[in-house]
Amino acid sequence: MHDPAPPVPVQGLHHFAWRCRDSEETRRFYEDLLGLPLTHVIKNDHVPSTGEYCPYVHIFFQMRDGSTIAFFDLGDDTAALPSPNTPAWVNHIALRVDSVDALRDAKARLEAAGVEVLGITDHGIIESIYFFDPNGFRLELTVPTASAETTARHEREAHAAVAAWTSEKRVRREAPAAGANDVSDWGAMDA
Repeated sequence: MHDPAPPVPVQGLHHFAWRCRDSEETRRFYEDLLGLPLTHVIKNDHVPSTGEYCPYVHIFFQMRDGSTIAFFDLGDDTAALPSPNTPAWVNHIALRVDSVDALRDAKARLEAAGVEVLGITDHGIIESIYFFDPNGFRLELTVPTASAETTARHEREAHAAVAAWTSEKRVRREAPAAGANDVSDWGAMDA
């Protein structure tokens, strides 16, 4: 048996894509309110990967590191439906800001625009605010606050934490009442 080739190095995020109800409404939110410039638009009648007929526009908003958040407007004024088996707080994208002051400024700007904002929430290693875009997509703006030593410790403990959670899930499935009120002390980061 020969060793498989090593993984291809992933350099970073190129884009994250989501469905939007209306490209102009989405542009106003991401460009005018959040300050992410609209940098690219693709309009097509066929999906390049599958060949299926589905007229759409694909819009991209760039972050300072060059990565983008993108949306598909399928022309039917329909937003993506929430996942029926997943709590609303689970599926989200977290975007990093430079400081706690920048986080406070973003919160004030969003609230002044009528956006409901949850937080500032202190997770021990980051501070975050949470809100929904016009499409019902949950966003988090966050700033890291942990020391380099704490971050390094979390990296060292990550595999053991996943292994412990995997064992805990197995125990919970076998005896659901056992441990129902236990609280984990891992990493102090939750949504």
